[in-house]
Amino acid sequence: MKVKVKVKRVLQTLKLAVLCGGERYTDPIEPPAFSPPTEGKMTDVAASGFFVLVFDAVLGSSMWTGLLLLDCSSCGGLEGVWAFGAVKWVFLHVFTSVLTDGKPQPVLHRLVALLCLLPPVFESGRFLKASPSEPYSGPSPNLSMLLLGPMASSLACLIWEKGLSGNGKTKTDSVKLDTSGLLMRTLKYFKPDTLYLIAAFSFLILGVICDTFIPLYQGKVIDMLSGKVLEAGFGYALGELVLISLGSALFSGMRGGIFMCTLARLNKRLKHLLFHTLLKQEVQFFDDNNPGRLSSRLHSDVDRMGRTVALNANAVVRSTVKTFLMLVVMLRLSWELTVLTCIEMPLLAVVQNKYSTLYKELKEQIQDCQAQNADLASQTVSGIQTVRSFKAEKDEIRRYQEALKQMRVVKRRSGIYSSVFLLVRRLVSLGIKILMLFQARTLISSGKLSIGSLVSFFLYQKPMSVNLKEILYCYGETVATVGVISKVFSYLDRTPKCKEEGDLAPDNLQGRIVFQNVTFKYQEKLALKSVSMELQPGKMTALVGPSGSGKTTCVSLLKRLYEPQEGEILLDGKPLHLYKHKYFHQKVTLVSQNPVLFSGSLRYNIEYGLQDCGIEKVKETANNVNAHDFISEMENEYNTDVGEGGGRLAGGQKQCIAVIRALVRDPQVIILDEATSKLDVEAQHSVLKEIFARGRTVLVVAHQLKTVEQADHIIFLENGEVVEEGTHSELMAKKGRYYRLKEELFSQDSQ
Repeated sequence: MKVKVKVKRVLQTLKLAVLCGGERYTDPIEPPAFSPPTEGKMTDVAASGFFVLVFDAVLGSSMWTGLLLLDCSSCGGLEGVWAFGAVKWVFLHVFTSVLTDGKPQPVLHRLVALLCLLPPVFESGRFLKASPSEPYSGPSPNLSMLLLGPMASSLACLIWEKGLSGNGKTKTDSVKLDTSGLLMRTLKYFKPDTLYLIAAFSFLILGVICDTFIPLYQGKVIDMLSGKVLEAGFGYALGELVLISLGSALFSGMRGGIFMCTLARLNKRLKHLLFHTLLKQEVQFFDDNNPGRLSSRLHSDVDRMGRTVALNANAVVRSTVKTFLMLVVMLRLSWELTVLTCIEMPLLAVVQNKYSTLYKELKEQIQDCQAQNADLASQTVSGIQTVRSFKAEKDEIRRYQEALKQMRVVKRRSGIYSSVFLLVRRLVSLGIKILMLFQARTLISSGKLSIGSLVSFFLYQKPMSVNLKEILYCYGETVATVGVISKVFSYLDRTPKCKEEGDLAPDNLQGRIVFQNVTFKYQEKLALKSVSMELQPGKMTALVGPSGSGKTTCVSLLKRLYEPQEGEILLDGKPLHLYKHKYFHQKVTLVSQNPVLFSGSLRYNIEYGLQDCGIEKVKETANNVNAHDFISEMENEYNTDVGEGGGRLAGGQKQCIAVIRALVRDPQVIILDEATSKLDVEAQHSVLKEIFARGRTVLVVAHQLKTVEQADHIIFLENGEVVEEGTHSELMAKKGRYYRLKEELFSQDSQ
């Protein structure tokens, strides 16, 4: 135990000496205070790795020294090499643990594994390649072979850590995406298409097998053609080539068609699921997210998500199987040329990984720019009347042009990175091809390779490189899409921030509404502060107050568009969320000053959300509010198309349709937010007469005090608080805020 502690202290001393640049100190028990450089952690790992390499060299030298002293020509053959690798792994593992205080970095584990595995694997390859005339004689003790393992292991670790692992730069502190988890979750959505996928991948493998043998038979045909006398089997070989080519085309077409069908089904499911999830969110969610951005997520992001995963999975499986089969055939043709071909893969992998990091960030920026542009265009087109009335076309064009300019900058940067990446990739491929040509000349001159085999090899080599590039490209494209997939799943996983609906649906509802100390904030702005009020059944209650006093907030809370942060709202003594959602919104309806109508017929808009509403009930309700006559005068009566947003109807007609839509539900509580402001006097009288019938609870939000004067109870709001309440005569007698507001409005009307 004491020896182990001393060894540990000596190793720590050596490490600190290396890290400190050779500074001298003599006490290993109390080393001097050491401040590592900015990248001290990396330097520490590098020093530990250096000592591991030194210890590995000591172990290797000791083995060969012992064998020479014992006059052994080999170390027990291939079995001895693997046994020595296992023993060396134990020694290096213990040495690394002691060197790092029992907390070695993962890179050191990888280095130790490579140092122990590379020599046995290399010797296994020599054993398999050995010919009967020259049998395998064991490992060679020359210096170059001893240095090959440590150099290759160090280079592999360096390439992995610096080029492929992506530690540090590809992960930010704020966002760490579980790429594999997201992709596996995406694949689960393919479960209903399992049979389609089995068929598609079956055709894929059959097509790849056919593709693999095409160059081989082409080489055979070329060798037959190059002979002076045409061989007898030429026609048979040509027939096989034609048959395999036809099979490749047939299987590839079947595979592509089934994959596209599966992708369409996936997009349909995902869009339906995402749209269903969005509609379940609370209204505050839509206030915080622009409609244009949500629309972009629903359409372009889901399309890209499904396309990337489905098509990339198709390409990766096809390229992987094809690469493996081609590699087997290429090794049989010429292992020397195959090695040169395989050198290209790690070089391209490093370049691709660096490019993928930049490409991912730029893709997310482009996606955000597209959503912003869609939102700007949607706002401008939907509000064209406002834009035209304020003559703001130039301002909107300028805003849209600036958004397009921002997207152009991002896309230009993406194009520059893509061009540089393609240039570097082409240069790497060109260098490898030149080396292959020199090696091919040597093999042909020595008789180890025929012209036909060389042609076959090159026919394999190009698709091989294309397959590797396709795998790397799919990897980069998938990594770049992880942000999009994460955003879609964040919407799918989002839980609405509202209380779950209950199961109350009483046959008889009185309609008594009570606000109990209700407080509500829009983000951080206080809209209502401890508001308490009561709406009596069969009575008309009016909310009055200046702009921003909280009237609209009260209406929104009563309709359960928002949930109060404090207090609660009761309907017949029960909290609103205890009622069934559909029942509640049928019994509590709202008619606003600017009602929203959807593209479709009048009947569709009146029956919107109802399942069993007949045309007779619609006509009866329209008759009660004197709207049946003007509807009957239209070209298609109740089937007349109102246009987008009800644009083909006048303002008064839209309000009348909104009133019919509310009354056809037989509500017990009805909210009027300047609902009759655009109707003539006769129409207003008919509408109000029907609304006040059947003992309904009526809440009126009005700026015209003539309507308010008819109310049974008036509540005056200011700064989110109830200032005063009572009848019109009571409030006028108080000469408070209601009185002063009426005087102000009277003075404005007089002027």
